[in-house]
Amino acid sequence: MSGADLATALVAEHFEVAGGELVIGGVPVSELGRRFGTPFFAYDAGVMRRSYRALRQALDGFAAIHYSVKANPAVPVIGLFLSEGAGVEIASIGEYRRARAAGAAPEQILFAGPGKRRAELEEAVAGGIGEIHVESFEELERLEAIGTALGRTIAVALRINPVAAAQGGAMRMGGKPSPFGFDEEDLGEVLAALGGCPHLRLAGLHLFAGTQVLDAGVLLAQWEHGLKLAREVAGRVGQPLATLDLGGGLGIPYFQGDASLDLGALAAGLPALARSVPPGTRVVVEPGRFLAGPAGVYVMAVNASKRSRGQSFVVTDGGMHHHLAASGNLGQVIKRDYPIIAPTRLGEPAGPPVSVVGPLCTPLDTLGRTVTLPPLGVDELVAVLQSGAYGPTASPGGFLSHPAAAELLVEDGVASPLPR
Repeated sequence: MSGADLATALVAEHFEVAGGELVIGGVPVSELGRRFGTPFFAYDAGVMRRSYRALRQALDGFAAIHYSVKANPAVPVIGLFLSEGAGVEIASIGEYRRARAAGAAPEQILFAGPGKRRAELEEAVAGGIGEIHVESFEELERLEAIGTALGRTIAVALRINPVAAAQGGAMRMGGKPSPFGFDEEDLGEVLAALGGCPHLRLAGLHLFAGTQVLDAGVLLAQWEHGLKLAREVAGRVGQPLATLDLGGGLGIPYFQGDASLDLGALAAGLPALARSVPPGTRVVVEPGRFLAGPAGVYVMAVNASKRSRGQSFVVTDGGMHHHLAASGNLGQVIKRDYPIIAPTRLGEPAGPPVSVVGPLCTPLDTLGRTVTLPPLGVDELVAVLQSGAYGPTASPGGFLSHPAAAELLVEDGVASPLPR
């Protein structure tokens, strides 16, 4: 599938089109541009809800879903997933506060991250957080001291860096030297240290072997290993674990040749895994990108079109300072184009390939390198799909002091600006 074909398929799967124009949450994209100015991110709440419900149906009770706030930490977005029945996974006290502001009960929140400060841990524990995922011996010591000072027992899960990484993902999080969690082969030492902490209660395990996984078989194998490890640990400690967090990593298609994660294949493999869940153990998955990513559209206006030494450029008013991931500078080794469209001229014949660039004075500010679009004039719109996750908060917004992009949550014809 070419990049243009992927963009066409994504529009057809997730959005409405009226008169050749993209409609987001019931509002034509040109109307959003007139009302809020460009550039802006628009998040279609209906797409988020459908993504959540599709995953919930595929899981069919095998695992609870906790939304990974890092993907899109806007309070109304967190609240949307809470309203659908999700819990929350956080990685900082700032995300904890956002989750609480969105209406999350403390016991719905899981707290991960390799470098939690004592003040963060104290605030989360004092607030009654559901579970803290411990990633170092120093963190065990900090939590034991906090539990002693507060006179309470703290529920913890051990984050394990598995022996094998997920194959087929964009970024390996396990199976190699890592700052995240404890190496699986050191589990005995970790359990011994935990045994010396009377104010800590082992609630579960947390594994995360890779990100942006598009192969259901890879996820199933990763989850099977997690279940095996949970049974092993339960046997060592003489009691079942309350939780097993299998991490996130569910991917979405961004590039030419990517296929969507097959939820049907995932669902087909779950009954066998469900039979091996230890009695009394609650399984958790923590997707973020999968839930929020397809709902987002980053919309820019054309500032200029130019040709230089045989290459055509479309210069826009948006760029990597708002959407670093789309520029290829957030973890990509080989830079490839996100799906890019002319959202008010869908279905029109495309002209020769162009590079879509932003206003920053750096060649890194390139959002598309070989993009086929209709010939565009000044003030016409260009949009990057799959932009609901790892957008503004994962980008260098202060670079060159350009204005921030508006963020909008759009549902049932109502566009609500998100607080910054």
